[in-house]
Amino acid sequence: MNIVREDLRNIAIIAHVDHGKTTLVDQMLKQSGVFRQNQAVAERVMDSNDLERERGITILSKNTAVHYDGVRINIVDTPGHADFSGEVERVLKMVNGVLLLVDSFEGPMPQTRFVLKKALELNLKVIIVINKMDRPDARCAEVVDETLELLLELDATDEQLDSPVVFASGRTGTATLDWQKPGTDLKPLFDMILSHIPAPQGDPEGSLQLLISTIDYNDYVGRIGVGRIERGTISAGQMAIRCVYGESFVSAPTRLGGLYEFDGLKRVNCESAKVGDIVAVSGFEDLLIGDTICQPAMAEPLPFVKIDEPTVSMNFVVNDSPFAGTEGTYVTSRHLRARLFKEMQTDVSLRVADTETTDAFKVSGRGELHLSILIETMRRQGYEFAVTKPQVIYREVDGVTCEPIERLVCDVPTDYSGTVIDKISRRKGVLQSMQGQDRMRLEFLIPSRGLFGYRSEFLTDTRGEGIMSSVFEDYEPVKGEIPTRPVGSLVAWETGESTSYALFNLQDRGELFIEPGVKVYNGMIIGQSSRPGDIDVNVCKKKHMTNSRNSASAEEALKITGVKVPTLEEALEFIDDDELVEITPKSIRMRKRILNTEMRKKLESRKKNG
Repeated sequence: MNIVREDLRNIAIIAHVDHGKTTLVDQMLKQSGVFRQNQAVAERVMDSNDLERERGITILSKNTAVHYDGVRINIVDTPGHADFSGEVERVLKMVNGVLLLVDSFEGPMPQTRFVLKKALELNLKVIIVINKMDRPDARCAEVVDETLELLLELDATDEQLDSPVVFASGRTGTATLDWQKPGTDLKPLFDMILSHIPAPQGDPEGSLQLLISTIDYNDYVGRIGVGRIERGTISAGQMAIRCVYGESFVSAPTRLGGLYEFDGLKRVNCESAKVGDIVAVSGFEDLLIGDTICQPAMAEPLPFVKIDEPTVSMNFVVNDSPFAGTEGTYVTSRHLRARLFKEMQTDVSLRVADTETTDAFKVSGRGELHLSILIETMRRQGYEFAVTKPQVIYREVDGVTCEPIERLVCDVPTDYSGTVIDKISRRKGVLQSMQGQDRMRLEFLIPSRGLFGYRSEFLTDTRGEGIMSSVFEDYEPVKGEIPTRPVGSLVAWETGESTSYALFNLQDRGELFIEPGVKVYNGMIIGQSSRPGDIDVNVCKKKHMTNSRNSASAEEALKITGVKVPTLEEALEFIDDDELVEITPKSIRMRKRILNTEMRKKLESRKKNG
């Protein structure tokens, strides 16, 4: 017997990065009475992780719930970066509709296309929300047309093409159905959710089926699974089993620990929940994403969304530099392996594999950002290790070796568009479309490896005014040789502390990555050479003492200009195949794999002589 839960709506908010999802959720929480009138609330309250706050991006999907007009609205806030699209794909299984947020100036971007395609494939109802309608450069009417064109391109059904449009400003917390008349609150958006998004339905009397879409972890209760009840009713403390679609595995019956529902930003204990509810459960030690929780007598697993495979890999290796173990807490291969395999349990897009050596692990993800966020999280937790240059993952398709291709959108001032097109063409990118007057929007299809090391070059070429974003498109036959970094590294050839005198004399050789007073070791990269080939340099050289009393002050007066200390992403972009990035809780250093200068030179001459 199917019932319709008119008292409930389950929605996800999907959009390109920085189109205002998390800010809009803040306002929905405020206006539905989750916070007291006088309560101090942090901006972007859903971005709870430190890294999310610093970078202004959402990495992990979050669940929350608001109440409006007697209806509980479960909201899932999803990441906008393509690298976290594994998160987006699986949370869409929990909802009946989506709010598609589109920036009123930027219009649909690569990630808008990606998340919308996934929502349409799952046949979800769509409400188009043109956000930031109060921007001075807003183009609301044009962006609506662009969004409808995108729906057409993605083969939307007639019903999906007829999706309603709401104009909103997440910042001011207003919505309206007419972009020429500003709204006063979010009531039009809430009303549209109730009228357009279907209420969940199912059989509350049937045998329990709860599909786990997200895993959380708590030191007190262990693994917590979050998912939607597809059939039946669940109670706290009942016996249950877990099973997996397409596999014969069925776990031993286990007593459920806690049962929680979402209320505002909190998880609250509940005694029972029924079909359509999004709940969190604890009790299963080995619970995994994609598992179905059922009653012991009735193992009926539900099919789970196929997660796209990783496209980029790098090796995580035990740090063996002269400074190894001086800054990190967890430094052994055992620590590294345990941490990486633990991450794989909650990150469905990540793959970790052992290699021929016990000191290195191959880690594969959805892009450089995906892996760099993992690296940054681990270093903050006290881990110390080194990583190799990112490599794309090739795939055999019908006997042909293929590589991942990205759809790249660049928004650049017109004066710089020629340079950008030229550089991307050299990296085997193919221009697909070109629009605009003062600013050009250029769309390319480019091999993923063509983007390695390009971001910083792009910012230099566009004087910091360009915006670029990309999303995985498809696998195509390998496009041939792509030019790599044209210049070499400045490599320290002794261990010690860098001096102003040595760095002052080296700054003509290229761009420096370190300042005076930094501890260095033989084989550490301290800068970028201005010409091809590496240069071994002495950065610890001191000025010879003279009879003059002011030799110390003379060294202080040496002006060193243009030192650029690389960020983690810049270091990953810079390194070559024979180099590593050393990661510790306190430092990010680049180094040669072979630290000894003589051994490196012998190896190079052997390569040249064939």
